Amino acid sequence: MITSLQGGNSILRELQALHAEAAGLKDQSQNVNATQQGDFGTMLASALNNVNGTIVEADNLRTRFDIGDKSVSLSDVMLASQKASMAFEATVQIRNKCMEAYKSIMQMQV
Repeated sequence: MITSLQGGNSILRELQALHAEAAGLKDQSQNVNATQQGDFGTMLASALNNVNGTIVEADNLRTRFDIGDKSVSLSDVMLASQKASMAFEATVQIRNKCMEAYKSIMQMQV
């Protein structure tokens, strides 16, 4: 019972951290100046690097867990893996929507 409570506390802390991160992102998005808004290529590269970093972090945690590192728990590995999976799926969906938009623009009569 104690281990399940500790796991629950870990999940609760993770959810609170995600909530704080989301609130921070909202605040940061309001503070973006006009010069940063216009550079789509930089924003896209940054977003892809963040997704890649999430995937690499999940792989590193999985490897450390497989090796037997006692500082990495199974819940940490699973959370990181799910984050990486969700980030990748979101990236794929965004790519698909961009391709659909491009195709519809290319089919427009001029």
